[in-house]
Amino acid sequence: MLMTSAELTDLMIDSAQNAVTTTEDEFNLTLDGTEKSIDQVDDVILSWLGRYKDQALEENAVFTICNIYGAYVGEIFRNKVGGNWAYDESDPDAPYVVLNYAGNTYAFAGICYQRLVNDSQISVRSYYDQALANNIQ
Repeated sequence: MLMTSAELTDLMIDSAQNAVTTTEDEFNLTLDGTEKSIDQVDDVILSWLGRYKDQALEENAVFTICNIYGAYVGEIFRNKVGGNWAYDESDPDAPYVVLNYAGNTYAFAGICYQRLVNDSQISVRSYYDQALANNIQ
């Protein structure tokens, strides 16, 4: 059963806060909710690999890491320009959360996944900046 829009928004706000708390607890770094802190997210995602090696790539860990940091970055975007969280169900076997704004969808958790699992050169910050550029003229 999928959540209502309000429930999903509350979950993403809580997940973003979880990113802040977890980053403080694990790495003694403060994510302050600013756009500048997105640079830290890029570093912290890779720090999970440095600290926990293969454990960070286990399915549950990947899911958690990508979703809390995706929520964190998405909330920064949502607070700056707007948008609403929604489920993308284009693949019914693997629905995922996106941020909808002005006719575009942004998979912030997805870009975190790409950085963590596939390519450490992929930048969450660059993805954020491009999303912002798409919407601020």
